Amino acid sequence: MDNGASSYRRFLKGDKNALADIIREYRDGLVLYVGSFTDNICTAEEIAEEVFIKLYVNKPKFSGKSSFKTWLYSIGRFTAIDYIRKNKKFTSSSVDEFYSLADNEEIENNYIKNEQKIMLHKTMQKLKTDYRQVLYLIYFEGFDTSQTAKIMHKTNRQITYLLYRAKQSLKSELERDGFTYEEL
Repeated sequence: MDNGASSYRRFLKGDKNALADIIREYRDGLVLYVGSFTDNICTAEEIAEEVFIKLYVNKPKFSGKSSFKTWLYSIGRFTAIDYIRKNKKFTSSSVDEFYSLADNEEIENNYIKNEQKIMLHKTMQKLKTDYRQVLYLIYFEGFDTSQTAKIMHKTNRQITYLLYRAKQSLKSELERDGFTYEEL
């Protein structure tokens, strides 16, 4: 059974600790995912908080048609898009300015264990938003193409093509930096 789904059901029945379990389980991954929309780790953390606030206040219905994680990331995607739409007039800072922040390094250290993966993560920031998202969802979060298609609101065929183009683009960027990542 999906731990997130069971925790969410417990939360809906009144167990406030279940929401804390969900936050602990999914926060870091959600922050990194919505960070692919914003290029700003601080904004991504705010958006992730907003997602969890929506769960707490609105208690949206989880139908079980997808995994809990897929459903949660879809909420994150919509929340990020809404945030960007509302804040379009403001200019954002470059993501490179935030690599020195301790919070960002802490999140990266939880997910990215060695030097090659750190370089890969930084190189991914140079890619188009859709490329970053599809690579992140499939390779870092372990979603399959149909789950990724649901999250990104695309067809399986579009995700397959997008993944192919994203890997080619990432490979080109890595080679430009003089690096070859074996898992591509």
